[in-house]
Amino acid sequence: MSEDFSKELKEQLLISPKKKINFVSPEDIEKADEFCEPYKDFLNKSRTEREAVTEAVTMAKENGFREYNPDKVYQPGDKIYIVNRNKAVGLAVIGKYGTSKGVMLSIAHIDSPRIDLKPNPLYEKEGMALFKTHYYGGIKKYQWTTIPLSLHGRVCKIDGSYVDIAIGDDDNDPCFCITDILPHLAQEQVKKKLGEAFTGEDLNCLVGSRPYCDEDGEQVRLNTMKLINDKYGITEQDFLSAELTLVPSFKARDVGFDRSMIGSYGHDDRVCAYPALMAIIDSGVPEKTCITYLADKEETGSDGNTGMQSDFLRYFIYDLAKSDGQEGYRVLSMSKCLSADVNAAVDPTYDSCFEAKNSSYINEGVVISKYTGARGKNSTSDASAEYMGEIRTMLENNGITWQVGELGRVDLGGGGTIAKYVANMNVDVVDLGVPVLSMHAPFEIVSKVDVYMAYLAFLHFFIG
Repeated sequence: MSEDFSKELKEQLLISPKKKINFVSPEDIEKADEFCEPYKDFLNKSRTEREAVTEAVTMAKENGFREYNPDKVYQPGDKIYIVNRNKAVGLAVIGKYGTSKGVMLSIAHIDSPRIDLKPNPLYEKEGMALFKTHYYGGIKKYQWTTIPLSLHGRVCKIDGSYVDIAIGDDDNDPCFCITDILPHLAQEQVKKKLGEAFTGEDLNCLVGSRPYCDEDGEQVRLNTMKLINDKYGITEQDFLSAELTLVPSFKARDVGFDRSMIGSYGHDDRVCAYPALMAIIDSGVPEKTCITYLADKEETGSDGNTGMQSDFLRYFIYDLAKSDGQEGYRVLSMSKCLSADVNAAVDPTYDSCFEAKNSSYINEGVVISKYTGARGKNSTSDASAEYMGEIRTMLENNGITWQVGELGRVDLGGGGTIAKYVANMNVDVVDLGVPVLSMHAPFEIVSKVDVYMAYLAFLHFFIG
């Protein structure tokens, strides 16, 4: 048997081991670089889910979207948006068939792991003012110490007014920090297991050290609260009705001599939210009604009225169906969804955590995850072979670089997405998103090419 025939047979039957970045044209690489410049700006402006909603609505309005009116009958090409409690947002474009053939859904989440303040956070000890915190989502606690932090969020006053806070991002702002013990005195700390070296109660954030006066009695705490009151007009009691969050002060930066990657806080999952937003904006007048929905609370289980277990999106689709003379549950049963969420990219330093043939890699395109969950496919929807084939065909026919991937070795851990909650509505759904290095860290890394391929995937999913 000839060598040429063997080579031809390999090309026909086997998956090429060649890195897929080699198949991306120079033109597409240039487009990826251009696409990611405004994405970095989006990251810098969207440090929390509230800020991401504000930025998404601004983008929507600039591109002709109008706030949804449930009493109005919409026509093909109409662009609408709907906001859920300032922490989740949906953008929709009415298709030529309305909702009669189902809707096309791209759903990402805009919350990220972070450090929240406790309801009564401010205290003084050893001449320093600190905030007590409660971490949000899955983090490695040690990664959040000794880095500059910014404070973001909203404080609601007893008179019904509110004030938004964002301090620490600008170079002229003060920042905040969770301290750590010096190595000279860390003999006891370093003997502990990594997961035990820092507890949730150790994540106290340093916010001040000067007293108001030389009298006795927590003068540093008083001075800190006076400065906060001078700037924002709030009292310590107002912390009880506040949502305040500590996030890394890092700005989004190009990574590598070749600038091929982006490092930032919050790629999980804004690296999927932004391409999904741009896809709905660029969808024109699609055949079927298309919706990009950006949800909250995924990092803590999608509970609550702004998470994907809420009926908010379901009711929105029901309202669209009703105005179109359709039954909502029938519309859902004909609908399809891309659960726009990230997966873990293989890290060459920790490649033993991955099974090479079934893991995702940066620069190899958007990643499809047939199932997530943990160990024995616990807590996953597991997309059908038929739907996997449909999405695979869509990607191939449109020249989109893609790969498949699981979240590490089978028995090592696992993770979840919103896919199972969409599947519970009787919607075909599969996870599709961007592979990420250092996921859930204060500084995550993605490939620009992968971000662009995610955009193309969501766009062609919408327009067919």
